[in-house]
Amino acid sequence: MSHIGHNGGPTLEPGYGFRKVAWTKARKSLLKTLPIEILRVRVARAERLGIDYKTYASIRAASGHDVIAFLFSGNALQMAPGRVALPPSVSDRLAPLDGAAERLAAIYAPAHPGAVMAANAGLLDHAAPAPRFTESWSAMRDRIAGLVRARGLPADGVVLVSATAVEREWCAAGKLAGVIEAERFFAEGQRF
Repeated sequence: MSHIGHNGGPTLEPGYGFRKVAWTKARKSLLKTLPIEILRVRVARAERLGIDYKTYASIRAASGHDVIAFLFSGNALQMAPGRVALPPSVSDRLAPLDGAAERLAAIYAPAHPGAVMAANAGLLDHAAPAPRFTESWSAMRDRIAGLVRARGLPADGVVLVSATAVEREWCAAGKLAGVIEAERFFAEGQRF
C-alpha cells in the first residue's frame, strides 16, 4: 500500500514472504519450457543469422516472431561520403546472410540508394533513403515503416542494426523487433 511518506520498499505486512514465494512459483509455471528439438532449431537459426542465442531469443520473445530481416543504418554499414562500396569487413558479414534474412539499408544523403545497391550487388536486398536528422517523429516513423513495407515485411520481424543513439530511435518509431549495436553485430568474435 502506498501513501505519503512511503519509500516504495517491500511491504512489512504479515505474509509478505509467502506472497513473494507464491508469485515467483506461479510466474515460473507460466513460462513455457521448450522441447529440446525446438531449442535446437532456434539455436541453429541464431547461428545462421550470426547472432548469439541469447540475443536471438530475447528479440523473439519480445516481438513474438522470428527474425526475418535486418535493417542497417548507413553508419552501421560504415558508409562514408563519396564511397558507396561497403568495406570488406562489412561485406564479409553480410554475404552469409543471403537466404537467411533480408538485408535492408537506410542510406544517408548524399549517397543514392540505387548507387549503393549497384556497387554492392548481392550484399543488400533493398536500400532507401534514411530519415533526416531534422525530420519529425512522424516523418521518421513513416520513412522507416515505408522502407520495411516496400519489401512486404512485418515490422516486428525486422531487427535494426544501428551505430548511433539517434538511429536507435528508429526501432520505436518503426515498431521494429529490436536493436543490435553495429559494433556488436559486426564484431569478429560474434559469429559462431
